[in-house]
Amino acid sequence: MLLAMAAAALCAFVAPAAAGSGIPEVKAYLNGVDAPSILAPSTLFVKIFGSIFGVAAGFVVGKEGPMVHTGACIGNLLGQGGSKKYGLTWKGFKYFKNDRDRRDLITCGAAAGVAGAFRAPVGGVLFALEEAASWWRSALLWRTFFTAAVVAVVLRGFMEYCKGENCGLFGEGGLIMFDVNSVKPAYSIPDLLVVIFLGVIGGLLGSLYNYLVDKVLRTYSVINEKGPIFKIMLVMILSFLTSCCSFGVPWLSKCIPCPPHLGDQCPTVGRSGHYKNFQCPPNHYNDLASLFFTTNDDAIRNLFIAGSDKRFLLSSLLIFFVTIYILGIITYGIAIPSGLFIPVILAGASYGRVAGSLLSRFTVLDVGLFALLGAASFLGGTMRMTVSLCVILLELTNNLLMLPLVMLVLLISKSVADCFNKGVYDQIVEMKGLPYLEAHAQPYMRQLIASDVVSGPLFTLSGIEKVGNIVHALKITRHNGFPIIDEPPFSDGPELCGLVLRSHLLVLVKHKAFTMEQKEMPSIWNKFRAHDFGKAGSGKGIRLEDIELSEEEMEMYVDLHPITNRSPYTVVETTSLAKTAVLFRELGLRHLLVVPKTPGRPPIVGILTRHDFMPEHIVGLYPHCNPATK
Repeated sequence: MLLAMAAAALCAFVAPAAAGSGIPEVKAYLNGVDAPSILAPSTLFVKIFGSIFGVAAGFVVGKEGPMVHTGACIGNLLGQGGSKKYGLTWKGFKYFKNDRDRRDLITCGAAAGVAGAFRAPVGGVLFALEEAASWWRSALLWRTFFTAAVVAVVLRGFMEYCKGENCGLFGEGGLIMFDVNSVKPAYSIPDLLVVIFLGVIGGLLGSLYNYLVDKVLRTYSVINEKGPIFKIMLVMILSFLTSCCSFGVPWLSKCIPCPPHLGDQCPTVGRSGHYKNFQCPPNHYNDLASLFFTTNDDAIRNLFIAGSDKRFLLSSLLIFFVTIYILGIITYGIAIPSGLFIPVILAGASYGRVAGSLLSRFTVLDVGLFALLGAASFLGGTMRMTVSLCVILLELTNNLLMLPLVMLVLLISKSVADCFNKGVYDQIVEMKGLPYLEAHAQPYMRQLIASDVVSGPLFTLSGIEKVGNIVHALKITRHNGFPIIDEPPFSDGPELCGLVLRSHLLVLVKHKAFTMEQKEMPSIWNKFRAHDFGKAGSGKGIRLEDIELSEEEMEMYVDLHPITNRSPYTVVETTSLAKTAVLFRELGLRHLLVVPKTPGRPPIVGILTRHDFMPEHIVGLYPHCNPATK
């Protein structure tokens, strides 16, 4: 409970954004949602130590999700050139201070997190491609591959150094965490039917898991909003409940005689092993104690053991499945860094082993392989990933012969679960209200055009604008982009010149690049360096409140042409909203300008941002488009 309280205190008082898995937040960031503090240095610190305390406290949580978030935080720290607040800055990284390079580094960090947690470098690359990143290109592929390769080499180096338990239980199992290669799978048509059945049930259980996690998260959010003390109290209650289950449930199992060929290995002596004695007579073991009184990794190894090497009572497997299923649901969402992979694999492996025991008369597959397929079906039913999960599982278990069956069970479980709800990470993104853009447009968008959802009022600036007008626009709006309109005498008539960003306007105002006369000033660039306009770090950046301007300066002019994006993306106002939404997401835009179809009107109708494509905004404007009522 002390370890649990330490993890909860860090999350409650230092970095609330570090609670939970972190994968939904990383996924949203890579989609273009820059939520506050999700990748800050304080979040990185709490994620590392909070995850250590949370796993060590015995909670049914994994370290994999937090490691993805940790890798993304490190990538962000490098991408912003360090942190001035904590005195960690590197001048060489200032050239990465732009959206694309920072996004690439965070994607590489997410891949490194999976590669390090599962010791699955190729699986990490595919995870970043399938689940994390919203935009992908060939250059990013080799960057993430290189990152994952470095992770594998470093891991291997540490394992060589830590041989003989020099570093506790680190490196147990080598690079292959759950080796099931000793069992050679042989299967026929009846076995495939059994595997299909396993996938269907796994999809149903996975969708139910997601439904219950969503309900629990909404309940916990109400409790957590009451303050840090309530967060810590909730963690203490869950810690007590988890400990009661871990120490109490093994009493429900009977003692099982040790397999004769194991000799001194059964019962287990020491911290790590598969045959815990727990109040049993000599040469006997308690199968439930072997699953509870050990690390989560060893519990999974236990369930993947071949049926000839270890026997589990069917009642024990059912009790363990129900306990882990419930504890996994009620633990996720408390104020500690917690991953979903390990609880889902544990529940899925126990379910698979139960199914293998019950269906043994219809199949020749070993119950250990059934545990692997059960874990795959459960992962497919909750996470809704296919390719990356398949490769991660194969890298984890070192059994390429299981590839066809793992592929089949993942596809079936995902397809079944998709009939009921979204993947668990998509549900969390939606519950947190993050404006995530889906890869495809919603059907109701085909009934609307771009100008239908443009929100106002629209603030425009002239190419050469008075400082007072710029300050006024920055004060009364929170817009991040302003259209620039050129007017006579600088053009024949009002015409759209381009788009200028709020952050760039603040740089101009702060450096007071003003002139007394209303004229173009191309020499303005001599006062700046390129990285002056780089993306701000996790701090606040330049704030208007910190800039002091005299009345005389407010009456001066500033030439906005040098910092204006003169080729912004535009759509005609009559463009289909569905096509506009796809264009906006595929190009990774932050602003999309809507221009009139007919001449003789103002040169711009409005600006579209990602909030204008959100279902809540569209349904608020046009209630008849509500997809929930169709």
